Amino acid sequence: MARPRKFDENSALDAAIGVFWAKGYEGTTLEDLTRAMGINRPSLYGAFGNKEALFQKALARYNAGPAGYIVRALESPTAREAAERLLRGAVDLGTHPDNPGGCLAVHGALATGEDAACVRDALTQCRAAAEANVRKRFEQAQSDGDLSPKVNAADLARYITVVVRGMAVESASGATRAQLYQIIDLTMAAWPK
Repeated sequence: MARPRKFDENSALDAAIGVFWAKGYEGTTLEDLTRAMGINRPSLYGAFGNKEALFQKALARYNAGPAGYIVRALESPTAREAAERLLRGAVDLGTHPDNPGGCLAVHGALATGEDAACVRDALTQCRAAAEANVRKRFEQAQSDGDLSPKVNAADLARYITVVVRGMAVESASGATRAQLYQIIDLTMAAWPK
């Protein structure tokens, strides 16, 4: 009979998110994870599997939690408002003093070794899915008459998501909220009429 766990899995997973977010996938060691999560290696393996499986679970929780602003932004009444809320949400998340800075889906993607290929692929899929959701929102705006049919929705979605990712890199490098809000103002000034 297996012994009951003596730790809260969600709290441990939240701690793992913080470590992966701060150090990226490759920069994170099992020692970093067990120390932050307050568990030993056998407990980590028993509850979450290996480091890659833990990262996948952490990424899913991150997308539902801290990165949940994306879903809320896409529910905005207009495409322009959705885009601006996406940009502001990214800046607010990446510059919040309680967060490591930047974005887990961007920072974690800086994995370059062959051992991290599965993680790199998962993050590529995550970013592609986010871009596809933005494109669908813009296409819906075109169907609703909110966005000109002359606008290439795919290109506009790519533009907005590239700006979001760039701001994530900048916020991880120390850019302030005020500096990044200026980028948002410039981006929105280019919004198609």
